[in-house]
Amino acid sequence: MASSMLLRRFLCCSNGASVLDPTNKKKQLVFMGSPQVSASVLESLLNASRAPDSIFQLAAIVTQPPSGRGRGKKVMPSPVAQHALDNGFPPDLIFTPERAGEEYFLSDLKALKPELCITAAYGNILPSKFLEIPPYGTVNIHPSLLPLYRGAAPVQRALQDGIKETGVSLVYTVRALDAGPIIACERVDVDEHIKAPELLDKLFDRGSDLLIRELPSIFDGSAKLKAQPQDHSKATLAPKISPEESWLSFEQEALTLHNKVRAFAGWPGTRTKVQVLDENGQCDIVEFKVITTRVFDPVSIGDGKDDITYAAGALVVPCAGHTALEILELQLPGKKVMTSRDFWNGLRGKKLKKVP
Repeated sequence: MASSMLLRRFLCCSNGASVLDPTNKKKQLVFMGSPQVSASVLESLLNASRAPDSIFQLAAIVTQPPSGRGRGKKVMPSPVAQHALDNGFPPDLIFTPERAGEEYFLSDLKALKPELCITAAYGNILPSKFLEIPPYGTVNIHPSLLPLYRGAAPVQRALQDGIKETGVSLVYTVRALDAGPIIACERVDVDEHIKAPELLDKLFDRGSDLLIRELPSIFDGSAKLKAQPQDHSKATLAPKISPEESWLSFEQEALTLHNKVRAFAGWPGTRTKVQVLDENGQCDIVEFKVITTRVFDPVSIGDGKDDITYAAGALVVPCAGHTALEILELQLPGKKVMTSRDFWNGLRGKKLKKVP
């Protein structure tokens, strides 16, 4: 299959947008990203490239192939591709390889003569033959203070650990995972109630600003000189989250569970099961997603207590270590998110207990 057919999937959608001018003297930059959080980075680059004194132009965008999303699994472009199309970016310059090492893709990329590649949650491993193409290298926006939380889920794992501070790093990409020299970083305080989607947005917004500030130094070569090597002995890993991790166990302390709810918000979410008992002692098991929580004020709760009570708009679940978790919002299967007040009222006097 010809490379133009395989990679330039949006060519058929072209609305006549002109191809970028190959005769100008601006630096050629390629952006690589896929999810919605990457779209904010793309927006910053598009705005900066349109400035009269811009030193670069966006030569191409590389993103994940269209995929089925939503209930109907309708095949749709990635959020980054959609954002690019909505902003009039030439469809034939949006590349969607299955893998970044495909020869067709590398050939098309080399033809553009990119001088710098920027990645932000692209979601694909970059092989050495890709990294050798741009003379100014490939720079990644990574949402952690490297070398902490290297890997696929840095924000989620950081929240799961209950960290009070995190940040975003601008780092040169090397073959080893998130291990390249750091150009710059910015620290961000973490609120005890913020969830992963909100923190991701915040960190990539900060990362976008950091990137725009540092682009001149990357293009003039001074960033290479000032970039600091990472202390690999201090590295921690942030492995990909699996759906099996989404279950909550009330055998853990409330703070641990609260942090997990925040960390797994969005995807895969957190789930639990409870017993619903009527006045005759008949028991039904109900499963739901736990959406929003907080840690109950310190009280004396026995570890063996199984009753789930209701107070001040929250389901109060006894947990390990004489702690309790307050569930403020939940979602039953196939239903919209509801408050615990509405859920409790719907029980009509039935009792709740933890599942043994």
